[in-house]
Amino acid sequence: MFGILERGGKVEVDVVRDVKAETLLGEAIWRVKRGSLVYTDHFRGYDSLVMYGFRHERIDDGKRFRNGRVYLDGIEGFWSYAKERLMPSHGLSPPWFSYSLKELEFRYNHWEEDLYDLLLRLLKVE
Repeated sequence: MFGILERGGKVEVDVVRDVKAETLLGEAIWRVKRGSLVYTDHFRGYDSLVMYGFRHERIDDGKRFRNGRVYLDGIEGFWSYAKERLMPSHGLSPPWFSYSLKELEFRYNHWEEDLYDLLLRLLKVE
């Protein structure tokens, strides 16, 4: 799985075929504006971000904050949310897992909104 959180924004998640460096870099290149500052943990798959035009800073997993402003807990919060909701199903087949993950992404990104009203707006039924 791949997940990214825009500071003060939305989470984006997807199922990826593997966690090789080229796969993760491809996801980052597709989703993140070049020149952006990207904070990651110390996973080696992120080593080449700078070569692709990103500014990159690593944050220690054990440290929630760095310089009082940077934290990785935002995306970790989503993964905890997703795990809590997916665990009762005791596993899903691959196609259903992808759909469930995207539904959780949607719900997480719109948690402050009334789901019924939001769906009506999105469907343009008023």
